Amino acid sequence: MTSSETASTLFSVLVQPSGRTFDVGLGEPVLTAGIRQGIGLPYGCKDGACGSCKCKLVSGSVIHGAHQGKALSVEEEASGLVLTCCATPQSDLVLESRQVTEIGAMPIKKMPMRVTSMVKKSPDVMALQLQLPANDTFGYRAGQYIEFILRDGSRRSYSMANAPHLGPNIELHIRHMPGGKFTDHVFGSMKEKEILRAEGPYGSFFLREDSLKPNIFLASGTGFAPIKALIEHMQHKGNQRAITLYWGVRRPEDLYMDDWVQEQLKRLPNLRYVPVVSDATAEDAWTGRTGFVHSAVLQDFSDLSGHQVYACGAPIVIESARADFSSLAKLPAEEFFADSFTSEADKAK
Repeated sequence: MTSSETASTLFSVLVQPSGRTFDVGLGEPVLTAGIRQGIGLPYGCKDGACGSCKCKLVSGSVIHGAHQGKALSVEEEASGLVLTCCATPQSDLVLESRQVTEIGAMPIKKMPMRVTSMVKKSPDVMALQLQLPANDTFGYRAGQYIEFILRDGSRRSYSMANAPHLGPNIELHIRHMPGGKFTDHVFGSMKEKEILRAEGPYGSFFLREDSLKPNIFLASGTGFAPIKALIEHMQHKGNQRAITLYWGVRRPEDLYMDDWVQEQLKRLPNLRYVPVVSDATAEDAWTGRTGFVHSAVLQDFSDLSGHQVYACGAPIVIESARADFSSLAKLPAEEFFADSFTSEADKAK
């Protein structure tokens, strides 16, 4: 093969299940080519030390450059795993990486984030402000989340509570879950200036910009965080769609940013707000809506066939809303967008 033929040789890479494709030059690392062509391959160090870019080689062959065993062991390589940051194709490739999403998605990155502010919004909700490294960027869509990587390798996921245009700092709302490895730390020994390791963005919970349908925003507890980001994004974009925000909590004190919502009502004539409290006591003197938050939506909207719903919160709330909105209010299944979370061991937001 001549030098000119070598320079022009290209291998194709198909990433499943997203279906994304790109070309890689002979001797070029897969990750380098993917980043160059806007493919959201996950990565961290980019030099074979961390393993963040590891994915499954479905077909084809690669040669690995220098890398550390902790990033990719001999056993892992034998089982078909590759490090895209130091793997150069020897043929066309098919890779499996479920972190690669549709065209237009933001690249997944791993980076340190510094805690710059900790504000208790209620007895069990802390608002964190996180600072990105200088001269680094982190693109995400309003509604998406990041994962913290703890020292033992376990992960905890939290939605960004601010729209991207309000960055570069990231805002998170952390609910204390007693006994939780991460939230006990947040509400116990965490101090400002602490460094956290995070990776993202993840998630398909974001505004579908091509629709003019009125929106129902349904939040339970700290599921309000990504909903807040959606509202900020819509305001920034001048989106005029009608929005009805339902925020379900147990006690009135759990409406930890009610004052923020009240301010938005003054700025957004298309925004309506319905707080719903499920377990108010006599001492709360609550005179607003009560019961299950998704039931409040059905009381107000018997026909959702012309709406979109964005819901975030506990799984029981999300699944009840999904089922009842479809069966009782004719909401098309494809117009229900949701992000649910369970416990700190899964996706505690």
